[in-house]
Amino acid sequence: MSVHQFSVLEPSGNELSLEHYKGNVLLIVNTATKCGFAPQFNGLEKLYQEYSENGLAVLGFPCNQFMGQEPVSDSEMEEVCKLNFGVTFPLFAKINVNGSDATPLYKYLKKEQKGLLSSEIKWNFTKFLVDKEGKVIERYGPNVAPKKIGEDIRKLLLD
Repeated sequence: MSVHQFSVLEPSGNELSLEHYKGNVLLIVNTATKCGFAPQFNGLEKLYQEYSENGLAVLGFPCNQFMGQEPVSDSEMEEVCKLNFGVTFPLFAKINVNGSDATPLYKYLKKEQKGLLSSEIKWNFTKFLVDKEGKVIERYGPNVAPKKIGEDIRKLLLD
């Protein structure tokens, strides 16, 4: 299996197969505009700007499961991310990352790279690094700043 076997919803409601990103290194992150970690949008955007021409795609998945920190609609969330953080990388429709109604993509990501104490996502801005073939390589906690992931991304882009 690989992440390329999953489909996700765009904020418009259109379905997109992650097969679209085959051959790209992916950084998949659950986001929330009202989260204390929201300044990481800036670091994620910087990684995207620096490496997208070399094959990096940052994919943001808004989630409202952590203290209601993504309370706005998908279209409002997209606008807030563009205006407040200058986000140009793709953002998708709001999802659940934990529980029985977690999106299949996140069930797969958590199975492939478990967290420290459990496989559950502990908070917003948990990041998964995926190689060009769709294999989940690494999981980073919310406290890991995007700039600290740059070297791992470079290595995968060179493979």
